[in-house]
Amino acid sequence: MSCRYKCQDSGQSPRRRRCGRFLEPIQQRGEKMNGENKSFNQTNPFIPEPARIVRTYYLTEDVKFFQVRIADMKKALSFRYCAGQFAMISVLGAGEAPFSISSTPSRPGLLEFCIRKVGTVTNAIFRLKENDLIGLRGPFGNCFPIERMINKDIIIVMGGLGAAPLRSVLLYCLDNRDQFRRVTLLHGAKRPAEMIFREEFFSLKERDDLYCYLSVDEDDTGKWTENTGVVTTLFPLLEKIDPSNTFSLVCGPPIMYKFVLKELVNLNIPKDQILMTLERRMKCGVGKCGHCAIDYIYTCLDGPVFTYWDVIHMRELI
Repeated sequence: MSCRYKCQDSGQSPRRRRCGRFLEPIQQRGEKMNGENKSFNQTNPFIPEPARIVRTYYLTEDVKFFQVRIADMKKALSFRYCAGQFAMISVLGAGEAPFSISSTPSRPGLLEFCIRKVGTVTNAIFRLKENDLIGLRGPFGNCFPIERMINKDIIIVMGGLGAAPLRSVLLYCLDNRDQFRRVTLLHGAKRPAEMIFREEFFSLKERDDLYCYLSVDEDDTGKWTENTGVVTTLFPLLEKIDPSNTFSLVCGPPIMYKFVLKELVNLNIPKDQILMTLERRMKCGVGKCGHCAIDYIYTCLDGPVFTYWDVIHMRELI
């Protein structure tokens, strides 16, 4: 199928020409901050910047929290990124892998990551201690469209490790609370022990400017005092919403999207105001290796933030 820019007819790559069928929604997604959030290394984005681990601790049995600071203090304080972006973390002799930035851009100087132990690189990262060095490349990818979200209601739906990228935008909303209307958090996990940032989210329930609802699929402790059930069982707790003035941000395991998206569509939230972060098969971070290519887009360049509109027209995204 040819598009209005005649990508296929002219022999031009649809990826390079921005196929007209997807042009408007992709531009409406999170854009980079007018060139402010540049790579650590301005001359070669493939060269990692040394960074030191400031603090690390276990969030769950197989997930650890890492707070790091770029070794060059001038670069650490001047570095800019936006909520939704990711960075590449490398360990000498083990390799590198992409990880969402879990900290908020409204608190410069430190970067925070939430990492699950699943392979060679993450096993090497787990062995590191405070004051050890790692390599950092980034930031990469697009981000959540904060400017479009101002003066809107925000519904954040997270499941499992999906709390890692969405924590960044949640903290940004709370640090700039006067810029947004009602902010609601729906957070689900399999069991209480597997809920990352559990203590942090319980403390957020004490705030009077945030609606925070937590749930677990099953309570194996007998001490869980919040909702029991999948995250969609929290939707009846939502206050009456104004769909045209509501943005919903979603991240979680693949099976969660099917049911959460159905709930959001039933609320009549516009498809370009339902945002998901899909970190799929990213490798180099700059669109050169083709590892994350889906049709004519690269997840590391055109994502990881996509709209529900994108998902409908490119079903391989999920």
